[in-house]
Amino acid sequence: MRAVLFDMDGTLTDSEKLWTVALERLAEELGGSLSEAARAAMVGQAIEASIRLLFDDLGIDGDHAAATRRLLDLTEQIFGEGLPWRPGARELLHAVREAGLRTALVTATHRRLVETALETLGRDRFDAVVCGDEVSRGKPDPEPYRRAMELLGVGPQDCLAVEDSPTGTRAAADAGAVVLVVPSEVAVPQGPGRVFESTLETVDVARLREIHATGRALSPVRA
Repeated sequence: MRAVLFDMDGTLTDSEKLWTVALERLAEELGGSLSEAARAAMVGQAIEASIRLLFDDLGIDGDHAAATRRLLDLTEQIFGEGLPWRPGARELLHAVREAGLRTALVTATHRRLVETALETLGRDRFDAVVCGDEVSRGKPDPEPYRRAMELLGVGPQDCLAVEDSPTGTRAAADAGAVVLVVPSEVAVPQGPGRVFESTLETVDVARLREIHATGRALSPVRA
Protein backbone atom coordinates (compact mmCIF):
# COMPACT_ATOMS: atom_id res chain seq x y z
CA MET A 1 0.00 0.00 0.00
CA ARG A 2 1.49 3.30 -1.13
CA ALA A 3 -1.52 5.64 -1.12
CA VAL A 4 -4.78 6.21 0.74
CA LEU A 5 -7.60 7.91 -1.17
CA PHE A 6 -10.20 9.58 1.03
CA ASP A 7 -13.77 10.55 0.24
CA MET A 8 -14.84 13.76 1.98
CA ASP A 9 -18.56 14.07 2.82
CA GLY A 10 -19.57 11.42 5.32
CA THR A 11 -16.06 9.94 5.47
CA LEU A 12 -13.68 12.63 6.71
CA THR A 13 -16.31 15.22 7.57
CA ASP A 14 -19.79 14.90 8.99
CA SER A 15 -20.98 17.22 6.24
CA GLU A 16 -23.80 15.06 4.88
CA LYS A 17 -25.94 16.54 7.66
CA LEU A 18 -24.97 20.03 6.48
CA TRP A 19 -25.89 19.11 2.91
CA THR A 20 -29.27 18.01 4.25
CA VAL A 21 -29.84 21.46 5.76
CA ALA A 22 -28.94 23.16 2.47
CA LEU A 23 -31.11 20.80 0.41
CA GLU A 24 -34.07 21.27 2.74
CA ARG A 25 -33.72 25.05 2.49
CA LEU A 26 -33.59 24.84 -1.31
CA ALA A 27 -36.64 22.57 -1.38
CA GLU A 28 -38.55 25.11 0.71
CA GLU A 29 -37.53 27.91 -1.66
CA LEU A 30 -38.83 25.80 -4.54
CA GLY A 31 -42.16 25.40 -2.77
CA GLY A 32 -41.91 21.88 -1.39
CA SER A 33 -40.20 19.63 1.13
CA LEU A 34 -37.48 17.04 0.66
CA SER A 35 -38.48 13.43 1.32
CA GLU A 36 -36.27 11.07 3.32
CA ALA A 37 -36.14 8.63 0.40
CA ALA A 38 -34.90 11.29 -2.01
CA ARG A 39 -32.29 12.53 0.45
CA ALA A 40 -30.98 9.00 0.97
CA ALA A 41 -30.69 8.55 -2.81
CA MET A 42 -28.56 11.72 -2.99
CA VAL A 43 -25.84 10.50 -0.62
CA GLY A 44 -22.55 10.31 -2.48
CA GLN A 45 -24.04 11.70 -5.70
CA ALA A 46 -22.76 14.63 -7.72
CA ILE A 47 -24.57 17.93 -7.14
CA GLU A 48 -26.18 17.81 -10.58
CA ALA A 49 -27.63 14.36 -9.89
CA SER A 50 -28.93 15.56 -6.52
CA ILE A 51 -30.70 18.47 -8.19
CA ARG A 52 -32.37 16.08 -10.66
CA LEU A 53 -33.50 13.90 -7.76
CA LEU A 54 -34.78 16.98 -5.91
CA PHE A 55 -36.86 18.19 -8.84
CA ASP A 56 -38.28 14.69 -9.34
CA ASP A 57 -39.05 14.45 -5.63
CA LEU A 58 -40.89 17.78 -5.65
CA GLY A 59 -42.64 16.95 -8.91
CA ILE A 60 -41.59 20.22 -10.50
CA ASP A 61 -39.86 21.44 -13.63
CA GLY A 62 -37.42 24.30 -13.61
CA ASP A 63 -33.96 25.69 -14.17
CA HIS A 64 -31.55 23.03 -12.92
CA ALA A 65 -28.51 25.24 -13.45
CA ALA A 66 -29.99 28.03 -11.33
CA ALA A 67 -30.96 25.56 -8.61
CA THR A 68 -27.42 24.15 -8.64
CA ARG A 69 -25.96 27.62 -8.17
CA ARG A 70 -28.37 28.32 -5.33
CA LEU A 71 -27.50 25.04 -3.62
CA LEU A 72 -23.81 25.88 -3.87
CA ASP A 73 -24.49 29.31 -2.33
CA LEU A 74 -26.45 27.82 0.56
CA THR A 75 -23.91 25.09 1.21
CA GLU A 76 -20.95 27.45 1.02
CA GLN A 77 -22.53 29.59 3.72
CA ILE A 78 -22.96 26.55 5.97
CA PHE A 79 -19.49 25.11 5.23
CA GLY A 80 -17.97 28.50 6.00
CA GLU A 81 -19.05 28.12 9.61
CA GLY A 82 -16.75 25.09 9.95
CA LEU A 83 -17.02 21.39 9.21
CA PRO A 84 -17.29 18.72 11.91
CA TRP A 85 -14.92 15.76 11.56
CA ARG A 86 -16.19 12.19 11.49
CA PRO A 87 -15.05 10.21 14.57
CA GLY A 88 -11.44 9.13 14.20
CA ALA A 89 -10.98 10.74 10.78
CA ARG A 90 -8.62 13.56 11.75
CA GLU A 91 -6.40 11.23 13.76
CA LEU A 92 -6.24 8.66 10.97
CA LEU A 93 -5.42 11.24 8.32
CA HIS A 94 -2.60 12.56 10.50
CA ALA A 95 -1.27 9.04 11.07
CA VAL A 96 -1.34 8.25 7.35
CA ARG A 97 0.71 11.36 6.60
CA GLU A 98 3.14 10.60 9.41
CA ALA A 99 3.66 7.13 7.92
CA GLY A 100 4.81 8.71 4.67
CA LEU A 101 1.93 7.43 2.57
CA ARG A 102 0.57 9.43 -0.37
CA THR A 103 -2.92 10.86 0.09
CA ALA A 104 -5.70 12.13 -2.14
CA LEU A 105 -9.08 13.69 -1.51
CA VAL A 106 -11.60 12.30 -4.01
CA THR A 107 -15.00 13.95 -3.70
CA ALA A 108 -18.19 14.55 -5.65
CA THR A 109 -18.31 18.06 -4.20
CA HIS A 110 -17.45 21.03 -6.43
CA ARG A 111 -14.05 22.70 -6.10
CA ARG A 112 -15.66 25.91 -4.84
CA LEU A 113 -16.93 24.14 -1.72
CA VAL A 114 -13.88 21.93 -1.37
CA GLU A 115 -11.71 25.04 -1.08
CA THR A 116 -13.82 26.06 1.90
CA ALA A 117 -13.68 22.54 3.36
CA LEU A 118 -9.88 22.48 3.07
CA GLU A 119 -9.72 25.29 5.61
CA THR A 120 -10.86 22.63 8.09
CA LEU A 121 -9.21 19.56 6.57
CA GLY A 122 -5.83 21.15 5.90
CA ARG A 123 -4.49 21.72 2.39
CA ASP A 124 -1.10 20.23 3.21
CA ARG A 125 -2.64 16.90 4.17
CA PHE A 126 -3.32 15.90 0.55
CA ASP A 127 -0.95 15.31 -2.35
CA ALA A 128 -3.86 15.48 -4.81
CA VAL A 129 -7.46 16.70 -4.77
CA VAL A 130 -10.07 15.59 -7.32
CA CYS A 131 -13.42 17.41 -7.21
CA GLY A 132 -16.77 16.58 -8.74
CA ASP A 133 -16.67 19.37 -11.30
CA GLU A 134 -13.16 18.42 -12.47
CA VAL A 135 -14.09 15.12 -14.10
CA SER A 136 -16.37 14.35 -17.03
CA ARG A 137 -18.09 11.49 -15.17
CA GLY A 138 -18.48 11.60 -11.41
CA LYS A 139 -19.08 8.86 -8.88
CA PRO A 140 -20.26 6.08 -9.24
CA ASP A 141 -18.09 6.16 -12.37
CA PRO A 142 -14.47 5.21 -11.54
CA GLU A 143 -13.03 8.26 -13.34
CA PRO A 144 -12.46 10.37 -10.15
CA TYR A 145 -10.43 7.60 -8.51
CA ARG A 146 -8.50 6.83 -11.66
CA ARG A 147 -7.66 10.51 -11.96
CA ALA A 148 -6.41 10.58 -8.36
CA MET A 149 -4.20 7.56 -9.00
CA GLU A 150 -2.80 9.27 -12.08
CA LEU A 151 -2.01 12.44 -10.13
CA LEU A 152 -0.31 10.44 -7.39
CA GLY A 153 1.62 8.29 -9.85
CA VAL A 154 0.38 5.02 -8.34
CA GLY A 155 -1.47 2.00 -9.67
CA PRO A 156 -4.74 0.51 -8.39
CA GLN A 157 -2.84 -2.28 -6.66
CA ASP A 158 -1.05 0.36 -4.53
CA CYS A 159 -4.20 2.05 -3.25
CA LEU A 160 -6.71 1.82 -0.46
CA ALA A 161 -9.83 3.99 -0.73
CA VAL A 162 -11.91 5.05 2.27
CA GLU A 163 -15.60 5.57 1.54
CA ASP A 164 -19.00 5.77 3.22
CA SER A 165 -21.59 5.61 0.40
CA PRO A 166 -22.72 3.04 -2.20
CA THR A 167 -21.85 5.35 -5.11
CA GLY A 168 -18.39 6.20 -3.81
CA THR A 169 -17.63 2.60 -2.92
CA ARG A 170 -18.60 1.45 -6.39
CA ALA A 171 -16.46 4.15 -8.00
CA ALA A 172 -13.38 3.19 -5.98
CA ALA A 173 -13.87 -0.56 -6.46
CA ASP A 174 -14.40 -0.18 -10.21
CA ALA A 175 -11.17 1.83 -10.36
CA GLY A 176 -9.44 -1.23 -8.94
CA ALA A 177 -8.78 -0.07 -5.39
CA VAL A 178 -9.44 -2.02 -2.23
CA VAL A 179 -12.13 -0.12 -0.32
CA LEU A 180 -12.47 0.40 3.42
CA VAL A 181 -16.17 1.10 3.86
CA VAL A 182 -17.40 2.97 6.94
CA PRO A 183 -21.11 3.62 6.27
CA SER A 184 -22.51 6.88 7.61
CA GLU A 185 -25.95 7.85 6.30
CA VAL A 186 -26.96 4.82 4.20
CA ALA A 187 -26.08 1.13 4.04
CA VAL A 188 -23.46 -0.06 1.55
CA PRO A 189 -23.76 -3.51 -0.06
CA GLN A 190 -21.08 -6.15 0.31
CA GLY A 191 -18.84 -6.80 -2.69
CA PRO A 192 -15.39 -7.94 -3.82
CA GLY A 193 -12.50 -5.96 -2.38
CA ARG A 194 -14.69 -4.23 0.20
CA VAL A 195 -13.78 -4.42 3.89
CA PHE A 196 -16.21 -2.92 6.42
CA GLU A 197 -15.59 -1.14 9.71
CA SER A 198 -18.18 0.59 11.89
CA THR A 199 -15.92 3.55 12.73
CA LEU A 200 -12.51 5.01 11.94
CA GLU A 201 -11.83 5.44 15.65
CA THR A 202 -10.36 1.94 15.90
CA VAL A 203 -8.46 2.09 12.58
CA ASP A 204 -4.74 2.90 12.45
CA VAL A 205 -2.14 2.60 9.69
CA ALA A 206 -1.36 -1.00 10.60
CA ARG A 207 -5.06 -1.84 10.23
CA LEU A 208 -5.17 -0.04 6.87
CA ARG A 209 -2.28 -2.18 5.64
CA GLU A 210 -4.06 -5.30 6.87
CA ILE A 211 -7.30 -4.27 5.12
CA HIS A 212 -5.40 -3.57 1.91
CA ALA A 213 -3.71 -6.97 2.00
CA THR A 214 -6.98 -8.75 2.80
CA GLY A 215 -8.86 -6.95 0.05
CA ARG A 216 -6.15 -7.67 -2.51
CA ALA A 217 -6.14 -11.36 -1.60
CA LEU A 218 -9.92 -11.64 -1.87
CA SER A 219 -10.22 -9.58 -5.05
CA PRO A 220 -7.07 -9.18 -7.16
CA VAL A 221 -6.99 -5.80 -8.87
CA ARG A 222 -8.07 -5.88 -12.50
CA ALA A 223 -5.55 -4.79 -15.08
